[in-house]
Amino acid sequence: MLTSSRLDKASAASLLFKCENFQKIGAFKARGATNAVFSLDDAIARRGVATHSSGNHGAAVARAAKLRGIPSQIVMPSNSAKVKVRAVESYGAQIVFCEPTEEAREAACADVIKKTGAIIIHSFENEDVMAGQGTATLELLEDVSDLDLVMCPVGGGGLLSGTAVAAKSMRPKIKVIAAEPENVDDAAQSFRAGRLIQTEKKFTIADGLRTNVGAPNFAIIQRYVDDIVTVSEEAIISAMRTIWETMKIIIEPSAAVPYGAIMEGSASKIDIAGKRVGIILTGGNVDLDALPWI
Repeated sequence: MLTSSRLDKASAASLLFKCENFQKIGAFKARGATNAVFSLDDAIARRGVATHSSGNHGAAVARAAKLRGIPSQIVMPSNSAKVKVRAVESYGAQIVFCEPTEEAREAACADVIKKTGAIIIHSFENEDVMAGQGTATLELLEDVSDLDLVMCPVGGGGLLSGTAVAAKSMRPKIKVIAAEPENVDDAAQSFRAGRLIQTEKKFTIADGLRTNVGAPNFAIIQRYVDDIVTVSEEAIISAMRTIWETMKIIIEPSAAVPYGAIMEGSASKIDIAGKRVGIILTGGNVDLDALPWI
């Protein structure tokens, strides 16, 4: 947990940051993947595991598989950040590259599973993954019991599902708010409409959030989440840089989205004045070569 008096003053609130950028593999994804891989019975686990991922979940599955002593097959988009590709490789996974579309990822993963017999560990449509991700909020609320609000980013909804269930189970009156890039706002649209909406994904620097929210995740989100707000690309970049400069830690763009919502004048979007806000900084795997201002 980290705090900053400067960021508190700027937001007129007390902000408490859960630093998953210090987690194994550099992101919260280690939690869900480890829980899912170690929940498999031995006969199934011996077949190996597979997934498709832009990086952090792939590295998490590869690491969990290595710890359990089973093979892993990771399908990655061809435009994945180099730092994330290197991370997956470092855990001994077999990488299969594909075109950077959801359809291509799913097709390539299905082909890998057909050829190898591996078991898919989906990055968010998996209850064991959701439960594992929720342990970040479990720890957060064990350390800081009087939070008024918990914030996290949303992509496919694995972290948000686990966060919301953990938060509401421990403190039923706590607010849970997710933040999403404006350019990939399917979760926010779905939340407003009360039905699942899939959108064509535009570019966002927050590469980990380009996925459409999953159906089982959306059902949990509808039940437990209080709001989903959207954030501009400019605010995401500004938030990432502000946290780097103020708190002296490296976070990736996806991790900066919740604080970006606060920076972007989101007093109109999020009522945080005078409140204690827990923010999950989801990861710190940054491809510095891809950031032109460095």
